[in-house]
Amino acid sequence: MNYTIEKNEQYALIRLAESQFGEEVSATFDTLSRGLFREGYSNIIIDIDPVQAVDQAGLMTIRKINRQCTNEVGLLILVTKNDELITFLDKANISDLTIMPTVEEAIDAVFMNELENDFRSEEDDEYDIGGSVGNAEA
Repeated sequence: MNYTIEKNEQYALIRLAESQFGEEVSATFDTLSRGLFREGYSNIIIDIDPVQAVDQAGLMTIRKINRQCTNEVGLLILVTKNDELITFLDKANISDLTIMPTVEEAIDAVFMNELENDFRSEEDDEYDIGGSVGNAEA
């Protein structure tokens, strides 16, 4: 599998240099993503712009990585402008899969997701005060 990877504090960006996301790419990609999860990355951006086709093995890998990202309260974002590929991925019914046209928009989506998670976490803390509130008599 030909690719480059950039790691940032918030996300890992993988740029595929393959025309097919098939069985050979899927196996390597699965191993790569497991390593990223072990390193603490829950937001993974995959630039699949050069990819023209995804086979069943590729779909299974995308579905699996997407589920892992979601379980870690992160995002898997695929980046492509290929309308046929987008339609194919939409028809695959991968829940909560995010597809963006540019890497910049994908990075923005990661930061928005992080902000939403932080906001949710703060709301949970506000309602978890661990005691009852009553009137104190003087």
